[in-house]
Amino acid sequence: MDIVKSAAEYDAVLKDNKSVFVDFYADWCGPCKMAGPVVEALAQIHTGVKFIKVNVDECPDIASRYGIMSIPTMIAFKNGEQAATSLGFKPKEELEEIVKAAE
Repeated sequence: MDIVKSAAEYDAVLKDNKSVFVDFYADWCGPCKMAGPVVEALAQIHTGVKFIKVNVDECPDIASRYGIMSIPTMIAFKNGEQAATSLGFKPKEELEEIVKAAE
């Protein structure tokens, strides 16, 4: 899973991929650390979806586009449009529903 380092890189991922799942996180966030392995497992299953991570501390401009005030926040995109959102830590089954919205 790729970690996006800039708004330009983020925009290119959304433009170049039909289905994208974005994990907005921070290194210091406990629930984000718990969600990481769950998202990694989903990325292995849903190979048609591009999974990326955005560190909100390193890319606050991207996080502010979506009004992200708490993390982890997961957003699924289909054809560049926001399809589903999840706030906070969720079990694999619930996150899988978010991923499916992008497929």
